[in-house]
This record gives sequence, structure tokens and C-alpha cells, in this order.
Amino acid sequence: MEQPSIEPFDDAAIRRVQVVVAHPDDAEYGTSAAVAHWTSKGVEVGYLLLTAGEAGMQRPPEEAGPLRAVEQQDACRSVGVKHLTILDFPDGMLEYGLPLRKAIAGEIRRFRPDAVVCGAGELHTPWGIDHADHRAAGVASIDAVRDADNRWVFRDLADEGLEPWGVTWLLLTGTRPTHFVAVDADAEARAVESLSAHKAYLADLPWHPAPGEFIPGMLKEQGEAAGVDRAVVFAAHRLRGQ
Repeated sequence: MEQPSIEPFDDAAIRRVQVVVAHPDDAEYGTSAAVAHWTSKGVEVGYLLLTAGEAGMQRPPEEAGPLRAVEQQDACRSVGVKHLTILDFPDGMLEYGLPLRKAIAGEIRRFRPDAVVCGAGELHTPWGIDHADHRAAGVASIDAVRDADNRWVFRDLADEGLEPWGVTWLLLTGTRPTHFVAVDADAEARAVESLSAHKAYLADLPWHPAPGEFIPGMLKEQGEAAGVDRAVVFAAHRLRGQ
């Protein structure tokens, strides 16, 4: 039998994780199962959304944004996330640049996570060509992790009381994985519940598969690559303490 080419992620020393995504619901496509696993072990997890997702529904943005925020709060409760921050960058027009990097770096300094989970910012992903917002969010988050640890970049953040913070692990989604987090049936069920919380959003996407069908298949496929029943995979980069 061929041995799995990816390794289990050692999260024993992880106490706080920050998940950075572009939109409400982005964390619910697999990552939330790892989040449920972590929170069940007492790990504190925070979600940072760069936009309110106001351009993602078949209704006016001024109605969609607040509605999606409520649904995201429900999704967070399903997986034990108690910290939700939603920034006000424009949905559908997220741009990589210094303002975005600074905003993410500031939130990293504020939350002080051991690990940051974000997209890899790649054009081609396992599910096809990725959304422009996802690509911008991924690259900006990767750079912001470094910015958060550099006192001489965005110096005014320290003036605001946000001292530099060094993240130990950077965990990237949507790219070739190196590590996995094995998850159990409870984490899977909570991940399904978290995606199902986006009721109005999913109702506007009649082609979208039911969360109860989609999420278990995704976790099983990633588990097969890891040699376990269910898993969430990441490209893990250790930034400190090597």
C-alpha cells in the first residue's frame, strides 16, 4: 500500500488560530471541520472576513451585507468560533495592496494567533480558477503575516498600541498540501451545520449541492490523501521556532 505523501499537523502547541478569508461562507468549505476539531480541544479560533460579501447574492448589497453577517455569526457558533471580525473592503473588488496588507496585519497583531489559515492566492485551485477576491485575500494575508512581525512596516500600528506579533504557523488552503488535520464525525457534522447556516445565501444558488452531501465527500477525499477517514489538508509553513 502506498504511504500517504502528507504528514499529520502537530497542533499540540497551538492555542489560538486566526482564519482569514474574503467573504462570509469561505471558511465553511472544509476549513470549518478543522476549526471544529480545534475548538473542541480548547483552541481559541477567530475569523477575519475582509468583506461583508454584499455583492454575492441576488438582492441589493445594502440588504445582503447585514444578512450575510448574521448567517456568518450562526456558522461561527456551529463550530465554536467566538471571535468574528468583518472588515469593510468592497466585495467583488478586493485589491491586493498596502491598505489591505495593513488592515490584516493590524488584526493579526490584535488577535495574536499561533497559526494563521488563509488561501494560497493561486489562480488555479483544485476546484478550478479561483475568485479574484480569494486570490487577493490569500496573497495579502501571506504578506501581512510577515508585516505583523516587522516593527518598521506600518509603524503607526504600534502607535495605536498594536505591537508586533510573530505567527508560528502559516497554513495555506487551495494548494498542494503538505500536512493534514484528521477530523471525526462530530467535526464533520458541525462543519455541515456551519455551511447550512448560510441559508439565504445558499437559497440564491440553486445549483449548489446540499452541505450534507458536499462536505462529507470533501473531507473523505482529503482523508484518502492522508490515509485517514476524514481530514482537512493544508500547506503548512513553520515561520518561527524551527
